[in-house]
Amino acid sequence: MQAPLRLGERLVEQGHISPDQLTIALTEHKKTNQRLGEILVAMGFVEVDVVREAVGSYVGYASMSLKEVVPDPKAISLVSETFANNYQLMPISLQDNVLKVAMSNPGDIMTLDKLKRHLQNPHIQVQPVLVVEAEIQNAIDSYYGYELSIEGILRELETGQSDLASISVDNEYSQPMVRLVDNLLTDAVKRNASDIHFEPEEEYIRIRYRIDGVLQEIRLLHKMFWSGLVVRLKVMSELDLTEQRVPQDGRMSLIVHGRRIDFRVSSLPGTHGENFVLRILDREKGIVPLDDLGLDKDSYDELKIMMGRPTGILLVTGPTGSGKTTTLYSILNELNDVGVNIMTLEDPVEYPMSMIRQTPVNEEIGMGFAAGIRALLRQDPDIILIGEVRDGETAEMAIRAAMTGHQVFATLHTNSAIGAIPRLLDIGVSRSILSGNIIGIVAQRLARKLCEHCKEPYEPEDFEKGLLSIPEDERTILYKAKGCDQCNGVGYKGRLAVLETLRFTSEMDDLLLEGASQHALLEKAVANGFSTMAQSGIRWVKQGKTTLEEISRVVNLTELL
Repeated sequence: MQAPLRLGERLVEQGHISPDQLTIALTEHKKTNQRLGEILVAMGFVEVDVVREAVGSYVGYASMSLKEVVPDPKAISLVSETFANNYQLMPISLQDNVLKVAMSNPGDIMTLDKLKRHLQNPHIQVQPVLVVEAEIQNAIDSYYGYELSIEGILRELETGQSDLASISVDNEYSQPMVRLVDNLLTDAVKRNASDIHFEPEEEYIRIRYRIDGVLQEIRLLHKMFWSGLVVRLKVMSELDLTEQRVPQDGRMSLIVHGRRIDFRVSSLPGTHGENFVLRILDREKGIVPLDDLGLDKDSYDELKIMMGRPTGILLVTGPTGSGKTTTLYSILNELNDVGVNIMTLEDPVEYPMSMIRQTPVNEEIGMGFAAGIRALLRQDPDIILIGEVRDGETAEMAIRAAMTGHQVFATLHTNSAIGAIPRLLDIGVSRSILSGNIIGIVAQRLARKLCEHCKEPYEPEDFEKGLLSIPEDERTILYKAKGCDQCNGVGYKGRLAVLETLRFTSEMDDLLLEGASQHALLEKAVANGFSTMAQSGIRWVKQGKTTLEEISRVVNLTELL
């Protein structure tokens, strides 16, 4: 009786139920000996998710709901359906030899011991997760006994055993199209893709993933599957099924490898049907510690110095997909503390962060960046992040916020760090406002890293030595991409940041105020130790981290000639 009572008291303390509701449930518990949590849910006093989390925190285990979970087929293949049914557990994911298993009683040592013997692999560790019993049985019924490989699902669809038009909002896993879409989405997450493209052609569908910044064709499907794919994608992202003539935007979530993955969905009418692009927003990978960003030592040191300045604006520049948002989130994560009020304006909010007040921009109701900054300044902020500086009004408001004692971070679309100055002047910001208020400018690109398992050494040719400032008679070794199973035959795996960090000094502020040219500002910066993005990229090549071809793809190396 003691354990149920503690659960009830916890729910009362948290305001989920009233003392009267607890008394009624305890009376029923004495009569039926049914679990207190089940009684509270059955009586409609509390949601099942609330009880699950309360029990999880009480017994010291992680808890989750299986409603949006897409289990890993590899995990399911390790545990037989009979064993799962007999012991009421559901395998969720297998990653790094850790098998996550949903159980209604994660503390059941005997069941866990039997599961380890059942796996017949001493290297696999079992990590139990608390899930309510009803969801476990539903998951076993849903995921066992169905084909889970893409090839098997396609064969199932081709035989005509399912009706593509019958896909309902109920997310019936028995539908092969539901399994096909779930499988494609989880496959993209496993491959560390940032975007998924569903592109209809005249006779077929092309599916491409953007991996490490480059699109890779993954599959071609017959056009007969397109109507089912469109319906499923629209149902999941809550788009209008009847509208095919205008662009639509939506969002959806899945739990892959036991963690929540958000997808931002965009549809666009095309000549052969609607194109769908899904941006994958992995919260765990979106917020990276500053130490793990892969910065070279000089860039990291400069960035830390700039972050230490209490007031002013720090700009991060670069094209779309260059990692600006990730860098800014890493900076905010470093500065995030209970003693500071950090507020952001974003379009849209991509990664929710605790203790940070994040506000989405909504132009339709007049809540643009400029109006949003005015509203933010009335909220007593210490640090402000502005998702994008698009016009003179936003730029001026951001810099005025920096002038009034705030630390401001913002992104801007320019090709180089020094190029941000003429861009700001061009959109109407005066030199007098810029001078003294710019902490620094970071220009960024992302280059693919060579796969450590298959990269090949070679001796560079004379023109390559010229670009790398290596004497012709000096023997040196560089590396080139080859391709293996570890990198899917591409030769590259992962990315590194190619940065130029321009920290503004009082001398540069004076030059800016005097009307100095971009060239004069750059000369002063170089005299102060500034190195360009091309030089940063060359350092990575010399260290054997990437190739000259890859750096020349993302950075203009002609300035070195």
